[in-house]
Amino acid sequence: MSKAVTYGNYLKIDELLSLQPDPARVEHDEMLFVVIHQVYELWFKQVLHELDRCSQLLETAAGPRVVACLARVLTILKTMVAQIDVLETMTPTEFLTFRTRLESASGFQSDQFRQLEFVLGKKSRDAVERFREGSRARNALEQRWARPALWDSFMQRLHRHGYHIPEALLKRNFTEPVEPSPQVQDALVQIYRRDPGHTVICERLVDLDEGVQEWRYRHVKMVERTIGSKQGTGGSEGAAYLVRTTHQPSFPDLWEIRVRL
Repeated sequence: MSKAVTYGNYLKIDELLSLQPDPARVEHDEMLFVVIHQVYELWFKQVLHELDRCSQLLETAAGPRVVACLARVLTILKTMVAQIDVLETMTPTEFLTFRTRLESASGFQSDQFRQLEFVLGKKSRDAVERFREGSRARNALEQRWARPALWDSFMQRLHRHGYHIPEALLKRNFTEPVEPSPQVQDALVQIYRRDPGHTVICERLVDLDEGVQEWRYRHVKMVERTIGSKQGTGGSEGAAYLVRTTHQPSFPDLWEIRVRL
């Protein structure tokens, strides 16, 4: 006889709640730190799931379905940014009560965030090789490294709709980062002037780019107010590294054309 489906076994609540430390064995604020970062990893998983769907829809579906998919990702990003408000209720001295327990652990080691960067066109072989060969993280990054980015799917869509996209860009090496293209910018200007359907998709991609940059910025400020200019855990540079990652758009062509519209 099959086991009845309940809220608990459907969502695997027992397993989920076993993934946090025993409150009696950790500092009070360490529980918040662990839960917030576990939730982030779950959101990263969902965002990757949704962006994979967005890529498929760019290749096969009408514009409104693409826009709806991107809208869901944008809503998740707003939730992720709001979580920083919760984390910032922890003072620097409260963080110091357990910081040494992190040892070499660092958010720099989040393979899912690296996967998100790859989907958005920021490819890096170094990011792949930081993870042990044969590990789940390494295998996932290897796959993402070789696959088209979201922008590539958008370029293929524009090509199918008659816009001039350079052949070299359509057949580019997907392991390389996405770079700006004057020819693509010309096509985008045409879209904004005469193609409302694709203009909406462009604007949602700008929202996505801005949302990721907003999350990066809030993350930087949270780190600065918690540890200042101290070195980060795991030997990372801390806030200094994070500052360099802000204001680096994933879709530079969509920003470059603003002066021409």
